[in-house]
This record gives sequence, C-alpha cells and structure tokens, in this order.
Amino acid sequence: MRLIVPLAEGFEEIEAIAVIDILRRANIKVDVVGVEDEVVAGRNGIKVLCDKIITDVKPEDYDGIILPGGNPGYKNLENNQQVINIIKSLNSRGKLVAAICASPTILEKIGILEDKKATCYPTMKDKIKNFVNERVVVDKNIITSQGPGTAIEFALEIVRFFNPPLYEQLKKELLVG
Repeated sequence: MRLIVPLAEGFEEIEAIAVIDILRRANIKVDVVGVEDEVVAGRNGIKVLCDKIITDVKPEDYDGIILPGGNPGYKNLENNQQVINIIKSLNSRGKLVAAICASPTILEKIGILEDKKATCYPTMKDKIKNFVNERVVVDKNIITSQGPGTAIEFALEIVRFFNPPLYEQLKKELLVG
C-alpha cells in the first residue's frame, strides 16, 4: 500500500499534514511529493520538506493519490500536467483518488467526477456537477471532502477505504466522535 500526496506552493497545511499523519498512523506508506521543489510552502507559510519531487514519481508505483486544497495550492496542482497524468492513470486503474477543499474541482475539470457524487469547499459547489453538501463523500474509488475542519474525517475515510477495522481503532485513539 503506497499513496502519494503532492504538495504545491500555497497548499492548505491542515488538509495535508492531518491526512499524512493519520495515514502514517495506519501504517500506510505515504510519499509527500513536491510539485515545484523539494521544500514547499503552504498558504500560511509553513514549509514542508518533501520525500521526493514529482519528476521521480511513477503512477504504477501507487495505490492512490490525495490532493490537499488551499489557494493557490489547488490551482498549482491543476496546472501541473504530471499531477493530472498521475490522477488519470490511478483512476483508470480503479485506484483511490481523494481530494479535499477546492481540489475536487480539479477532478471535475478533468472528467473524473462524471456520474459520481462529490463535495468540495461550499463556496465552490457550483463547480461540481453532482455536488452533495456533506463533510465527506465516498463514491467508489473517489473520496472528497469540504475543507480544513473535515480533514480528520477525510483521512479516516481513506483509512476505511483500505482497512475498515483499523478505521474504528484509529477513530477511538484520535477521540473522533
């Protein structure tokens, strides 16, 4: 099990770090990948040292991708052709494609959400054809979520996607509802 979390300048720190932390607690291998560089600054100026850069990534090595939001982070992900190619490759093989906040709009734009329910940051709901006003939405291999305040639930749903019993255990350990 190996997942990729691409980070682009301006990413939302809570959405990236909370997800990475929870997935690693679940013993899921997570590669944090810089889209522009090895050190990436979030929208609030927090700098993250990535495990690798996007040019070192082969989609066939991964079981899924998680796209954090944040502005301009999501735009920088959307404008990177390597990120788009990885998303399309993983989705075509039925692998996990997860996005939070503004990033589900990337999935809509590239056709991944056709005939799928999804959510996103509420002010962007008009950009998602089959928008559902829920904190986290799971539709087959696609998991979407609304924003920073839903990051832990989002991460736990990713854990549940791969390991349902561990989902319950982590939920208790993290004191989540």
